[in-house]
Amino acid sequence: MSTIQTLVTSMMIICSITLTGCSKDVAETEHIPFVMVAQPETTHNEQKSYAGDVQARQQTALAFRVGGQIIERYVDVGDQVKVGQVLAKLDVKDAQLQLNAAQAQLESAQSTSKNAEAELKRFKQLLPMNAVSRSQYDAVENQYKSAMSGLKQAQSNYDVSRNQTGYNQLLANKNGVITARNIEVGQVVAAGQAAYQIAIAGDREVVIGVPEQAIADIKVGQTAWVTLWSKPQDKFSAYVREISPAADQSRTFSVKVALREGNSAIQLGQSARVFFNHTEQNVLSVPLSSVSAIEKQAYVWVVKPDQSIHKVFVSLGAYGRDSVPVLSGLKATDYVVIGGVHLLREKQKIQPIDRENRAVNIQAGAPS
Repeated sequence: MSTIQTLVTSMMIICSITLTGCSKDVAETEHIPFVMVAQPETTHNEQKSYAGDVQARQQTALAFRVGGQIIERYVDVGDQVKVGQVLAKLDVKDAQLQLNAAQAQLESAQSTSKNAEAELKRFKQLLPMNAVSRSQYDAVENQYKSAMSGLKQAQSNYDVSRNQTGYNQLLANKNGVITARNIEVGQVVAAGQAAYQIAIAGDREVVIGVPEQAIADIKVGQTAWVTLWSKPQDKFSAYVREISPAADQSRTFSVKVALREGNSAIQLGQSARVFFNHTEQNVLSVPLSSVSAIEKQAYVWVVKPDQSIHKVFVSLGAYGRDSVPVLSGLKATDYVVIGGVHLLREKQKIQPIDRENRAVNIQAGAPS
């Protein structure tokens, strides 16, 4: 035998040995004696979560009731404030001038009213003696009434000017913390222009954005729980307090979730996540580990009474955290393989076991 023939013969022997070993490996890989199975759940529990941030339940904007130039600013963002605390001041020069003018008008009106009152008293004494005519008396009486009306008007103008002077100080109307500042010293502000934003001390809530396809599953009063990004191990009980009736520009609905506990431990502005549990009744669901797909078509392995498996194509709903609802293709009495589905093949015989590693006896004649 030539050298070439000897070499070819050796290569054929090596290849046959290699192929024999591969076929053994494939056969051993396909042979899976124990397979975990379970029947579909008749309820589908789904957990959804949304990111948000902690806010005060009550927030308000503080503004001067009069316009003017800022001359003093006493607080900044993050400062704690109390009721009645002065936050900022306006220049009071113009207001003081108006108050002085109103006071002068009030003093003049008071003098005029006193003279009119004295004149009326004299005419009242002269009228019974016919020393003055009735028309003269009526004229003096009208002057008195006019003077008293002028006094009331001057008093009101003075009170308004005095209040305007007091409005040059911006006071905190609640205990809380400053979350925004919109003024600087020297700035001229208009009446009602927001100067500070204050988060009122007390209850906290988490504001989240829920997409329009999921907003129908959330109701006011629904129970939830909250975790903080900085402390994911801590859970705080909460409930849905308010749902926005309209979506914003991002096509999400603002949902306010109020905290039942932890208000003192949770700081404003912290990142949080809100969790909801949603349970659907009379809906079959299977574990995610039982589902596979071929060409985008989902399927599960169903065990027949003779302990062979059969591939069943199914229609699925929205995937949950651990399970997925089955909309069609499966029955509640079916036994489904719930692990290692990628290792199985059609009509393969298995030994089904449950989650406790106990043998499962699928009765002959049972639906499959």
